[in-house]
Amino acid sequence: MNPAPAQTAASCEILRLEADGAQRFDRALASPVLDSLLQTLATQDVGRAGDRLFGVEGLDRFLVASGPIGALAAVRMPDARPVRAILFDKSAATNWSLAWHQDRVVAVRERIEVEGFGPWSRKHGALHVGPPYALLSRMLTLRIHLDPVPAANAPLLIAPGSHRLGRIAEADIPAAVARCGIVACLAQAGDVWMYATPILHASERATAPARRRVLQVDYAAEALPGGLDWLGV
Repeated sequence: MNPAPAQTAASCEILRLEADGAQRFDRALASPVLDSLLQTLATQDVGRAGDRLFGVEGLDRFLVASGPIGALAAVRMPDARPVRAILFDKSAATNWSLAWHQDRVVAVRERIEVEGFGPWSRKHGALHVGPPYALLSRMLTLRIHLDPVPAANAPLLIAPGSHRLGRIAEADIPAAVARCGIVACLAQAGDVWMYATPILHASERATAPARRRVLQVDYAAEALPGGLDWLGV
């Protein structure tokens, strides 16, 4: 199912995390910090729709609660810690689209069978599992924009308020999007978008593609049960 056209249900400037499941923090990363983050990620060769990051030297200092990115999550989620990081690098050469969906898996270190967790999968070498929805509903996702994302450069599309609908069956997604409306999450370099992790989202192909790098980080504040352990960053 391809993304629907980017009809605007509300201006992205007025979205609030508590009510809408999304909020933009303008210029959250000033130029010196953004430049340092770009340098840290410069050795990552993405070349795909997205690449899971683990063990990247120097990245953790940005993402922990005392760092410039982690501090944003910690305001909304005390004891927040980064549990998964993905780097997206979209360009004219890698100009993909993404159908409407919810993020429903978490990255873990080892496969241990725990009631309520499944199915299992591997994505770019990282082990993932679907947790109970209640756990997803307590997580936050931050998208750190490393390049400008105007309307023509494939901004993330979200359905505001859809995070409150619970786990949505694939057949019911079009109706949920129609009910909630669509907002295009525009951004400038250094802006950070914060989302409720299970919010419905999608992305179209860019109509005027330019490089669009985004670092996406999932945060949680709780340990996993039954011996499972977050993969982390």
